[in-house]
Amino acid sequence: MSKIVVLDYGSSNLRSVAKALETVAEGNHKITVTDKPKVILNADKVVFPGQGAIGQCMQSLEEKELDNVIKQCILKKPFLGICLGLQSLMEYSDEDGGTEGLGILPGSVIRFTENAKDEKNNTYKIPSMGWNQVYQRKKHPLWNGIDDGTRFYFVHSYYVKMKNESDIAASTDYICRYTSAASRDNIFAIQFHPEKSQQPGLTLLKNFLGWDGTI
Repeated sequence: MSKIVVLDYGSSNLRSVAKALETVAEGNHKITVTDKPKVILNADKVVFPGQGAIGQCMQSLEEKELDNVIKQCILKKPFLGICLGLQSLMEYSDEDGGTEGLGILPGSVIRFTENAKDEKNNTYKIPSMGWNQVYQRKKHPLWNGIDDGTRFYFVHSYYVKMKNESDIAASTDYICRYTSAASRDNIFAIQFHPEKSQQPGLTLLKNFLGWDGTI
C-alpha cells in the first residue's frame, strides 16, 4: 500500500482534498494529512493543496520548515500541487505586496486585470469563480481519460505566467490566456480544484495515485 501525504500548512481545504483522494484510492493507498517533515519525506507521493493568500501560505511553510521539505520531495517523488500548490512553486507573486515563491518552476503570479470587459461589454468578475475549460498543451499521464477542453472548477484572483513553454501542461482563458496546469518531470500542478470538479477531478486524482512520476 503506497503512502500519500497531503501537506498540512493550515489551508482550509485540506480535508476535502484528502476525502476526494480517499474516494479514488479504493483502499489501495493510505492517505495522511500531516505537517510532520519526517512523515512527508517518507511518503511515496505528496499533494500540496491550498486556497487563500500566498503570503500567509509561504510564511506558514517557512515557520513549519516545510519549504525545504517540499524542495526535497520534488527531487524524487510524484508531486501534485493544487491552486496555491501551483502558485507557490513559482519564483514570485504580485500578491500581498509581492511575495517570493519556492522558485521551483520559472514563472510568476499576476493579478487579473481589473475592470476588463468581455465581447458583450460585461465586466469580468474577480475572483474567477466557477467552471472553465482546460485546454491540454501536452500529453501527460494525469490527462488519461480526460478530454481536451474539459471543464474544471476554479476560484482565484491571480494567475500563473510560465517562463518556459515546455512547462505548460494546460491553459485556460479568462480575461487572458494563462497557465492552468504546469508540469516538469515528476511535478504536476494545477490552478483548478479537482476535489470540486466532480468526475473529471476524481479522474485526475486517480491518475495521480497511479502515476510513477515518469512521462
